[in-house]
Amino acid sequence: MGNNYIFSLTPTFTQGLVLGQLSILVLLALVLKYLFFIPPESETETVPFHPLSKSGPSWHQDVEEDNDTDSAPENESAHWFNILARQVVEVYRAKLQNNLTGYEGMEVARRKIEDQANELRPRGFLDHITVHSVDLGLSAPKLSNARVVNGNDGDSAPTIEFDMSYIDTISVSLSTSYLFNYPMSSFARLPVSLTISLSLFESKVTLVPPSPASAAPVLTISLPQDFTLNLKTTSLMGSRAMLRDVPKLHELIECQVRKVLALRGTWKVVLPGVGSLATARHEVEKEQAAFNEQD
Repeated sequence: MGNNYIFSLTPTFTQGLVLGQLSILVLLALVLKYLFFIPPESETETVPFHPLSKSGPSWHQDVEEDNDTDSAPENESAHWFNILARQVVEVYRAKLQNNLTGYEGMEVARRKIEDQANELRPRGFLDHITVHSVDLGLSAPKLSNARVVNGNDGDSAPTIEFDMSYIDTISVSLSTSYLFNYPMSSFARLPVSLTISLSLFESKVTLVPPSPASAAPVLTISLPQDFTLNLKTTSLMGSRAMLRDVPKLHELIECQVRKVLALRGTWKVVLPGVGSLATARHEVEKEQAAFNEQD
């Protein structure tokens, strides 16, 4: 009989290399499973955080800032529009809180945002999203430097452009788990805790007046895709061994927010009495189809 054994008491170099690689893989799997991942049936412990209550919006401060911003004589003042925009934003904040104030209003807004986030989450990859706190901010976007831009040809109507700047304390703090479905379904979960806050949003705003020749005349408000967006993201990943503030996670979140703003950065307002919403939607779909054919 020959000596062709798979394993022996004196292993060869090849057998030792294979055993070494297997031991490293097993050690790596144990480190990931017991230091970073958590079992599918276990529950993560989270400490809810609620922001301190802030004072109401300062209307006089906004008026002073708008007066300083719109003091340039060569540009049309957008002070009146800033007051209108501020009022519209306050209405949305109030309705999001069911017209409640303080902690009760923030709790109502937190539950609404949590329900909406769980409706949109990819259920095959993300576990239940728990929103711990939200800050709806105190300010509103401010417009300045209103100007008229003439079209390239004489037949097109001129458009109006503004410079918009938005600095606020809007933030959301949440936690979830990334689901690993390999080598089996719900093999492990990677806990993730995030706090996302807005630092700065700057962009041009373009207003295109309705066309009399259109079947459904609409006022078009749009944002260009070269806007400035600065988000601050703090993160914790892992169960026992924590990975703090992963740069790739920040880049992923900011990229997704930019993508949503680019896709939904155009709003069309139907003029009352001269068109229906269904007709306007049909015209928008035709424009989008023509734009896709050009690409």
